[in-house]
Amino acid sequence: MKADNLLDDIPAQLVDELFTTLLRAEGFHVERIVSQGHVSPPGFWYDQNDSEWLVILQGSAAVQFEGHARLVELRPGSHLNIPAHVRHRVQWTDPNEKTVWLAIHYRAPA
Repeated sequence: MKADNLLDDIPAQLVDELFTTLLRAEGFHVERIVSQGHVSPPGFWYDQNDSEWLVILQGSAAVQFEGHARLVELRPGSHLNIPAHVRHRVQWTDPNEKTVWLAIHYRAPA
């Protein structure tokens, strides 16, 4: 067995956000997301079939939820649970530092 590090293998330049699936099983998957100045496109809202729990490991970001003017700002150690079909968008990520997210997408029990 070899341990991997979530902060390793991050490219120096990021033209696009980097999404890496770390683990997949029935009903959930875990991914690492790396952003640097990336945001959701204008008018775009995530509306996911699964719930998502995320934590910021490095950097910072802000998430906006549809119908709410106040942004949810995230710093290292901040975590957030987003229920399925709660529309949201990434309003900003730090342009000067890589923001590393760990996201767990899961199917909530009925």
